[in-house]
Amino acid sequence: MVSSRLLVIGVILIQTYSTTLTYIASVAIRCPWRDCSESSDIIFTNVGNPQAVGQKPITFYRQVLALCDLPPECGVAHPDVGRMFPPDVIARAKEYKAAIGPAGTGAYSHSQGILAFRQHVANFIEERDGHAAFPENIFLTNGASSGINFILQALLAGNKDAVMIPIPQYPIYSALITLLEGNLVGYELDESLGWAVTKSELEKRLADAKMKGLTVKAMAIINPGNPTGQVLDRYTLEIICIFCSENGIVLLADEVYQRNIYHPNKTFLSTKQIALETPGCEKLQLVSFHSTSKGLIGECGRRGGYMELHHIDPYVQSQIYKLAASGLCSGLAGQIMTSLMVKPPRPGEASYESFVAEEKKIYDGLARRSKALVEGLNMIPGVRCEKAEGAMYAFPSITIPQAAVVEAKNRGLTPDAMYALSLLLEEGICVVPASGFGQKLGRVGFRTTFLPPDDKLVGAIEGFAKHHKAFCDRFRGSVGDGTNILSKL
Repeated sequence: MVSSRLLVIGVILIQTYSTTLTYIASVAIRCPWRDCSESSDIIFTNVGNPQAVGQKPITFYRQVLALCDLPPECGVAHPDVGRMFPPDVIARAKEYKAAIGPAGTGAYSHSQGILAFRQHVANFIEERDGHAAFPENIFLTNGASSGINFILQALLAGNKDAVMIPIPQYPIYSALITLLEGNLVGYELDESLGWAVTKSELEKRLADAKMKGLTVKAMAIINPGNPTGQVLDRYTLEIICIFCSENGIVLLADEVYQRNIYHPNKTFLSTKQIALETPGCEKLQLVSFHSTSKGLIGECGRRGGYMELHHIDPYVQSQIYKLAASGLCSGLAGQIMTSLMVKPPRPGEASYESFVAEEKKIYDGLARRSKALVEGLNMIPGVRCEKAEGAMYAFPSITIPQAAVVEAKNRGLTPDAMYALSLLLEEGICVVPASGFGQKLGRVGFRTTFLPPDDKLVGAIEGFAKHHKAFCDRFRGSVGDGTNILSKL
């Protein structure tokens, strides 16, 4: 029988060859063969897919979803429903079923999403930011990804149009821009400053793009960062908002990790809030994205999310609606989950205490493991990792012998792709080569999550240390010293 470790290799190879294929691979790698989650000899730290590596679903969400899906006579109208579900769950399910209508969850909804659910999102945004939000500007989407796709389709009209994206970045941006025949303008995050965004870097990259005859239509930010984990402060967000406003650039704010902040002195500030509170940003065009796949909810398979349009021209918004309508509507399970995410149980409701306890357990585990992973990586000679202030990832840089770099080139691989393959084969740990996200020239590294349970993460940290020493020892001799491992390919 073919080793399950070898079955992952082809996907890792795909992740290194082009940014377009990287995003495809990041989806495919979630389960490249049947029952991959049951493969006991691989520690999957490559994808932010919490429930695939052991995170438990939150009970309240699943109970409401179940009652929404069940026919009334089997659910909310069943004579024994009160014995099986808490009263607030029953009440919420009745509210949602009324909002969905008699056709139920198996029928199409409004293409922007069910109005009541969009109102829940608008209420959440108002409460979070202290500024008005309107359901007419909310689109419920299949995760954040489909919303990003809609907006990039609307923005990129010609082969001279460009989008500024962070380097490193989540590869959906580079993939979709390439697919739509647009141009990538990467602005580098400064690793020495904790992956900071600087005004001088933004201005330099914009000037370079103009010199090439490109028209920068939009700029993307990811806050908290993926893969870098930094949390943007007010000052940095003000710089970004003013920069985009002054240059007529649409700002795309990817905020799917807004609940995932572990630094004791950092808090999430939405881009919309900063834009509304910063002089000079009165006409800033902004689209913000959120998702049920991350945070503490981790319901990746539900494909829930939303985007909010701010100061977008009404005609342009009507064209974005047409794009949404071309897909009829987002999935109803995702719409329900999005509403639940932004409207959790309130104090005094029957499910509140158990809900808070479940969320706290998830959050405390993420915070504990993020700290343990970064500290563990930084104890390995030749490995350096910035603190994971937020999100679900660490993005260490590694120092490897020059012989390994030469060997990788001879094999048509990036150095970190060869390193990741070796790590998988030798220790059974699956990570993503940093080259798939973009990085500074000459840097070598990888992205790893801290989602696996404590015992597996401890094993992964030990495996990282063992492998790094063995890998470097192997290549400190002649170039050919490392060929025995990769001969397994």
